[in-house]
Amino acid sequence: MSWLQPILDQLAKSPVCGYLPNQTAATEPSVIAALALSAHGMPDAAAPVLAYLAAAQQTDGSVGVREKEATPGWPTSLAVIAWQHFAAEKHKSRIDKALNWINTHHGETIPRSPEMGHNTMLDGWPWADGTHSWLEPTAFHLLAYRAVNQLQHPRAVEAIKLLIDRQLPTGGCNYGNTIVLGQALRPHVQPTGIAMLALAGETDPSGRLEKSLTWLKWSLSMRSTATSLAWALHGLRAHNREVPQADELLAAAAKRVTDHDQSPHKFALLALAAAGDKSPFIAQQPPSN
Repeated sequence: MSWLQPILDQLAKSPVCGYLPNQTAATEPSVIAALALSAHGMPDAAAPVLAYLAAAQQTDGSVGVREKEATPGWPTSLAVIAWQHFAAEKHKSRIDKALNWINTHHGETIPRSPEMGHNTMLDGWPWADGTHSWLEPTAFHLLAYRAVNQLQHPRAVEAIKLLIDRQLPTGGCNYGNTIVLGQALRPHVQPTGIAMLALAGETDPSGRLEKSLTWLKWSLSMRSTATSLAWALHGLRAHNREVPQADELLAAAAKRVTDHDQSPHKFALLALAAAGDKSPFIAQQPPSN
């Protein structure tokens, strides 16, 4: 992987990073960069990210999208994963405060309606306060529970139900809707990959997870975007589904990012996906069943 080392060197110089070069640092890309560096044997280079997270944590335990943007707080889940991975005992008080925020933060439920195909009463997490629970933030918070080995927590149990419920009938998922006004929506690679990662080890007698994994694997191509590809590879690997052409796909995606916007976030995601089983997401605590 000739593309990988230059990316790791770049991330090691500036692990606290934004979504784009020279952009204000943000929590999500910084955590992904830290996890990628650790997965490739460079954990010490991630120290600035831990300092960033400590400065970004609010008194209520939440961590916002940027150090000076306290809301929305959905990245709190990623902070928990980072603290647990790098130094769980050292950051125990921060983890406990963050988990308390996660435990008590809810998406808005909506009475069941024939116009909506998914179970709108299931309790997950929103992107922003006062809105409905959606797939990706719920999946990230479930990954946080997995990281601290609390998959038996009632919120984690319901999150699993929600993520399975949001799978489309023919496989895959999108931002969280399934059927609206009688029209089945189309699946997308990135949210499907994130959901499959969060649902590692879970089973679904209806067969929806199997359909989603099949759809996800065969949806990858040399044109897959960097973020979609990275999360898809994580989701498939979490269920022991290998993609034989993964190295070629990652190299092609890295070249496109290099030629296009040189996004630290995209580079970090690709580097983390290239770590395979050494990715902290894959090496998390075993599933609940």
